[in-house]
Amino acid sequence: MSERLLPHDAALERLKRLHPKLIDLSLERMQRLCAALGDPQKKLPPVIHVAGTNGKGSTVAYLRAMAEAAGLKVHVYTSPHLVRFAERIRLAGTLINDDQLAAALDRVEAANAGLPITFFEVTTAAAFVAFADVEADLCLLEVGLGGVLDATNVVEGVAVSVIAPVDIDHREFLGDTIEAIAGEKAGILRAGVPAVTGRQSEAAFDVIEARAEALGAPLTALGRDFDAWAEHGGVTFNTVAGGMERLIELPAPGLAGPHQIDNAALAVAAMLALNDPRIGAEAIAAGVARARWPARLQRLTAGGYAAQAAARGAELWLDGGHNPHAARALAEALDGMGRRDGRPLVLVCGLLANKDAAGFFAAFAGLKPRVLTVPFEAETTTDPAVLAAAARAAGLAAEPCLDVAEALETALAGDGPAPRIVICGSLYLAGEVLAADPATWPE
Repeated sequence: MSERLLPHDAALERLKRLHPKLIDLSLERMQRLCAALGDPQKKLPPVIHVAGTNGKGSTVAYLRAMAEAAGLKVHVYTSPHLVRFAERIRLAGTLINDDQLAAALDRVEAANAGLPITFFEVTTAAAFVAFADVEADLCLLEVGLGGVLDATNVVEGVAVSVIAPVDIDHREFLGDTIEAIAGEKAGILRAGVPAVTGRQSEAAFDVIEARAEALGAPLTALGRDFDAWAEHGGVTFNTVAGGMERLIELPAPGLAGPHQIDNAALAVAAMLALNDPRIGAEAIAAGVARARWPARLQRLTAGGYAAQAAARGAELWLDGGHNPHAARALAEALDGMGRRDGRPLVLVCGLLANKDAAGFFAAFAGLKPRVLTVPFEAETTTDPAVLAAAARAAGLAAEPCLDVAEALETALAGDGPAPRIVICGSLYLAGEVLAADPATWPE
């Protein structure tokens, strides 16, 4: 094993080849594999299970920061990774090391015995195996795709179910309507287990609420049972429980953008639902301020790309949002930044071919950014010329570039005001940018 495990590790490549499809939603293979491994998913500490279209990773980051601020040891499983596979599995607060990961993958490969399996099922089983071997106080699991048939949904011991905002994405797997997608997400709800949901459209909320009622799962909803807003340089969180109103004054979220107020509030509500006496108000506040989550409106200040931008006096940001809902959140954040300092805005954008490029660029119509489109390494990336045409159709000035390096040179050229450059559109693209310099690898 190399010192830093990369996505193309031989064991992972070997396991990926056992199933011909990249994604194939089912629980049968996962249940069979877990049984062969001795059911490690039954040996975890209390679980907070997080689904949703947008914001679930940020919500997990807040939850982790809150629990760790209280001194708890926390297992975390997220996806995808940006640079190294090990980012997906955090054992009791620390990224899984090469020896632990190799041991977990060996056990999974042996137990699977060459039978059909998907890459995500392998990684999820490896996480369960690793988690079961290391003592911790809490386990945070991020759903990979959907909910009902997601590999994480075999887990037992769920203490709180969380559903972040639901929007149209992954139509080929989850359906073409908000109602269908919300039904998939609501598949993580458990009978009698507290559930917390983010701000939803009426259509999505009706589906989630009906599922919660059918299961007898107490549901707490952002916008109905609790809310949060910016105030006095921080955040005020308000909730009503048992007829009693409660206000909690919180610091500004550690993650950038006004949408992070909702993500932080969702995490606070989930932590209150967990009702762990070890996690008090001080730890919750500290977690809101300390949360970090790469490639979610991340200001890049280290590495070669950042140095190149800084030499021109420009700002460089990175965001992996890839659907219209995420684009609207990003546009709102960038609008606020632009109102404060008036910098010209440049988007360096790449998208997968199955994403809604028209909807993505429509979110930025009011900001009138310059758009530079780029390719990245993926099986179905959109050709930069095609993507630039989609941006122009949305009324934006756009041109294709060969790669991120050329796009940055283009954005920084000239004698005008130093721009704000935002590399955005895909987590694959964000991962390539972070991977380009060890100084920006997520820890």
